[in-house]
Amino acid sequence: MLLAFHKPYGVLSQFTPDGSSNRPLAEFGFPPYVYPLGRLDADSEGLLLLSDEAGLNTRLLDPRNAHRRTYWVQVERVPNDAALTQLSQGVTIQGQPTRSCRAWRLDPQPTIPPRVPPIRRRLSVPDCWIGLELTEGKNRQVRRMTATIGHPTLRLIRVCIGEFELGSLRPGEWRELTEAERRKIMI
Repeated sequence: MLLAFHKPYGVLSQFTPDGSSNRPLAEFGFPPYVYPLGRLDADSEGLLLLSDEAGLNTRLLDPRNAHRRTYWVQVERVPNDAALTQLSQGVTIQGQPTRSCRAWRLDPQPTIPPRVPPIRRRLSVPDCWIGLELTEGKNRQVRRMTATIGHPTLRLIRVCIGEFELGSLRPGEWRELTEAERRKIMI
């Protein structure tokens, strides 16, 4: 079984509470014996896969397999082409280089419903949505990458894994994938 879940802000990528105010996955009525494939931090949103198939975790997440994950990232200020090139060539975070990736300004900028709680807004500082396509997933990697180029992350949404897109799944909703959708993920 392979499930797609639109993980809302403030939800852990685990079934057990961690003592914080963040909600665990157990609150969303998943079938028994599924577990998350990878993770999204509690302050990140978007596509999270869950499965009861043991081998999928390594197949999808091992950096040697270079499995693509696409994020929409709302950052402070508008990154110029040089900043996006720096991201795409890889940056150093926590003393380790990141792999090269694809980085671009989203055009047109997406219209995303506001987050609860809302992101911080500064009247004199514009924000911008960029896209990042990565093939690795270090702890808080996207946030650290955008901070390294001087554009802190305000909001982070994973919108795609492989060729499978989050689509119209709303925050807190999940569903089982069809065989055709599974193939999109395994690309």
